[in-house]
Amino acid sequence: MSAAAPALDRLFQALADPTRRDLVDRLSRGPASVSDLARPLPMTLAAVVQHLQVLEASGLVRSEKVGRVRTFTMSPAALRTAEQWIAERRNTWERRLDRLGDILAEPNHNQSTGEPA
Repeated sequence: MSAAAPALDRLFQALADPTRRDLVDRLSRGPASVSDLARPLPMTLAAVVQHLQVLEASGLVRSEKVGRVRTFTMSPAALRTAEQWIAERRNTWERRLDRLGDILAEPNHNQSTGEPA
């Protein structure tokens, strides 16, 4: 298990919920206050705050309070962590599929049994 595993677990757990993905989508267009984020959602302000706390704990968003208004913004570094993890797995599978393609393309590969002729 890598040292980044707990952070990655929190990130994917945060993104597993459709409401939180909606909040991330909204924040990807720019900062927003809690009330602005809650307005289109069919839930209480307290429920939205709980979702935002999960997103903040995962590192996907950060907040700043000025006076009585708490504003949330995206933190793209967390998404880069997920992108890197996914890219590493994609690269591994692409290499494996390339090797399989090379084996299948060998001229003395018997296609009926899958064994060399």
